[in-house]
Amino acid sequence: MAQLPQLLAQSDFVVLSLPHNAQTHHIIDATALSQMKPGSFLINVGRGGLIDKQAFTAALANQTLAGAGLDVFWQEPPDPHDDVFRYNVIATPHIGGVTDISLAGNVTGVCDNLRRLRDGEPVENRWA
Repeated sequence: MAQLPQLLAQSDFVVLSLPHNAQTHHIIDATALSQMKPGSFLINVGRGGLIDKQAFTAALANQTLAGAGLDVFWQEPPDPHDDVFRYNVIATPHIGGVTDISLAGNVTGVCDNLRRLRDGEPVENRWA
């Protein structure tokens, strides 16, 4: 984290693939956006809460950011009339990482967990 300002200043593309938690909430805020290289792009495939929406929209409006790629949003599903879509933003509905290989991996994981349930074993990747 100590190197984040330097990395932001040097990067043409900043890609967020972090979980959203207390340490990463609004990791990209007005300060971080002001540290980004002028004309750079921000891509978020992690979670919507990583970006401070108001600061992000302002950076797009004043062209500090050249554009963004968003696979996740601060509100799911996003409002199609959100101001963010007035700018150079490519948006995907949380499927940016979906490929034939990732889908095959999902099917394999589900089948393995079904086998575990049948055999009385604990399932993997269980949420709460």
